[in-house]
Amino acid sequence: MNIFTKTRIRIAGAVLLAGLAIGISCGPKGPSETPSHEKERRRGDTLTVFITGNTLGELKPCGCSGGQLGGLDRRSVVFNRVPADKRLILDTGALVRNDLQQDLIKFNVTIQALSLLKYHVVNLTEKDVEISRNLGLLDDPILNFISPYTTDEGLAKRFQSRYSLKGESVTVNVVTYDAEVSSIERVRELFGPDQPDEKKINILLLNRFDDAIYASIAKMGMVDCIICPAVSDEPMSIGDSGRNPLAVSVGRLGRYIGKLQIGAIPGKGDFEFTFQSIAVGEDLEQDAALIDLYKDYQYLVKEANLLEEHSRFILPNGLKYIGSKSCMACHDYEYKTWSSNAHARAFATLERVGSNYDPECVVCHVVGMNYQSGFITQEKTPQKKDVGCENCHGPGSEHVKSVGMTPLTEPKSVCTDCHTPEHSGEYAGNEEAFRKKIIHWREPNAAQSVK
Repeated sequence: MNIFTKTRIRIAGAVLLAGLAIGISCGPKGPSETPSHEKERRRGDTLTVFITGNTLGELKPCGCSGGQLGGLDRRSVVFNRVPADKRLILDTGALVRNDLQQDLIKFNVTIQALSLLKYHVVNLTEKDVEISRNLGLLDDPILNFISPYTTDEGLAKRFQSRYSLKGESVTVNVVTYDAEVSSIERVRELFGPDQPDEKKINILLLNRFDDAIYASIAKMGMVDCIICPAVSDEPMSIGDSGRNPLAVSVGRLGRYIGKLQIGAIPGKGDFEFTFQSIAVGEDLEQDAALIDLYKDYQYLVKEANLLEEHSRFILPNGLKYIGSKSCMACHDYEYKTWSSNAHARAFATLERVGSNYDPECVVCHVVGMNYQSGFITQEKTPQKKDVGCENCHGPGSEHVKSVGMTPLTEPKSVCTDCHTPEHSGEYAGNEEAFRKKIIHWREPNAAQSVK
């Protein structure tokens, strides 16, 4: 029996069960609007389209350093700055990176999060469609899904909603289009014919974008905004921001939210479009329901026993990891000094936030998890918790046997294996300061003399 059939998670007090998938038994709920909306509500002449996409399984930042961006639980405060009747929230898809077991758990949780955040429409990529089908999420969808890919479920290729701007009814159409296989003329069909006196705003989602595609779409004269695949983590306008139609890219990894504002031009019966990106920073208030959902994710990861199921390589030449305490007999000074620095307490930082069963986090907080004889779980291999001697110096089995005569060898880690921009944004440019924090050898030895 797998994790999806034997576990239960809660959302807003509801118990969730559904074969391979874990469904939602309650409707989406979100934080109530705040008085700051009143000024925009009185104006009544602006519609805001919030755009996310390419989250790729990044439910929230790892939290290993300050200044990190992202987190599904911080989006609602951005959305709720705009009244519910003046906003449209859409996601362009690519919800996870792969279809491994942890990705499937993330996919379910992400769908639930988007529902709680009251997304109006979610575009599914080809991989998203396949995962959704395998998890049974297309049988009774909890969100409005669209997709450019033909499916037996008959997913729509257009989402339509109506809003009031300046007292007039405006129809917003969101169409998804596969530029790889369909004729550009198909775009005209997808949006449908104009109706007499109908005010429309047409938004087109593309899976590929180039100058030729843009020129063909612009020539039609019916598309107001093109949303293109990501070109960076931050969403941005592509080309001249004043050209028609406006072309913008979606961001990546949930670090920013694209904000497309559509304003009615007084006396002209037309609209103007402006675009900006909003950083999802640590200063934004977290949504309690999404915090609980992430705790459910951590529980599911633990129940799935992903640490023990983690793929591990065979070490060369019969080497084995033996744990830092094995080094203490000959390197007492170094061991005691190491014991007082943060690397020796790396695993405890995960325990404090509940991520100590998540292999994506654990791998940088233990010894040799990617290899046989390395860390498995804190219960089975407690001596290999934390960032220890063998992370930097290599497996020590042969070195200990020969009382130090056999030199330590590969595989060895380097700082930037874990101190990446994603997980340790403060590291780049401050390498020397970080090095000083971990000095455990007798000075005046230089760092490069440590083998």
